[in-house]
Amino acid sequence: MLRANNNRPPELKSARELLMMREAGKLVARALRICREMAKPGVKTIEIDQAVEAFYTKHNAVPLFKGYPGKTPFPAVTCLSVNEQVVHGVPGQRVLKEGDLLKVDTACRLDGWCADRAITLPIGTVSPEKARLLRVGQETLQIAIDLLPKRRWWSEVASAMQRHVEAAGFSVVTAYVGHGIGRTMHENPQVPNYVDRETRKSDFRLEPGLTLAIEPMVNMRRAEVDTLGDNWTVVTRDRMPSVHVEHTLALTAQGVQIITADEGAFDDEPSEPKA
Repeated sequence: MLRANNNRPPELKSARELLMMREAGKLVARALRICREMAKPGVKTIEIDQAVEAFYTKHNAVPLFKGYPGKTPFPAVTCLSVNEQVVHGVPGQRVLKEGDLLKVDTACRLDGWCADRAITLPIGTVSPEKARLLRVGQETLQIAIDLLPKRRWWSEVASAMQRHVEAAGFSVVTAYVGHGIGRTMHENPQVPNYVDRETRKSDFRLEPGLTLAIEPMVNMRRAEVDTLGDNWTVVTRDRMPSVHVEHTLALTAQGVQIITADEGAFDDEPSEPKA
């Protein structure tokens, strides 16, 4: 949710600091590879979470979700949200079924630096409309990656993301937004995936050194969401499916570096800015 603007400028990162964040990002990407391999019909969500926790422990990384404060501390190292669950799903005994959409969100700190990423995985074969929803969500994140080095203000990027979602007949979740990231998981600025009068008040300039966790959440129908009785799991109010995708991105003078890209991608140099 949008927090009150505290007027503090974003903390810009040096090239050395980006390299350290990239090491955390590689670890998050590898954790999500484990999730991809496990996400099949018949698997319980808690089994996926336990595998990621063991992976972080093996690599001396601090999982950033487990114990996160709320009415009750978050109990897991991943958020696993299925179908109408948008974000913050609590892993448990739920068994994945053919046709589900599983959203996997996880973050860690390694040697003092953080990275955060989310993916949506189709379980087996999903319906054509779910597949289209997933494609549009992924395209929306790609729009942000492509436009980040080409625009001066975040609102210009967010507006393009929102237009793409709405042109497809879907809706952008407005109750939750992305965030700056670095030494802590949640830094300034807040990074909405839409534009309105309120978000324009906290618009920010796009400049080298910014590190942002950009995470569009796209609902199949209405944008409204509710939180379930576990105080964490967010669901669509109309109980229609939703998708969530996220990367930690760094804006540099040379372009965009995807901090949470899979190993081998964007390791040598950032993507080139375009006019």
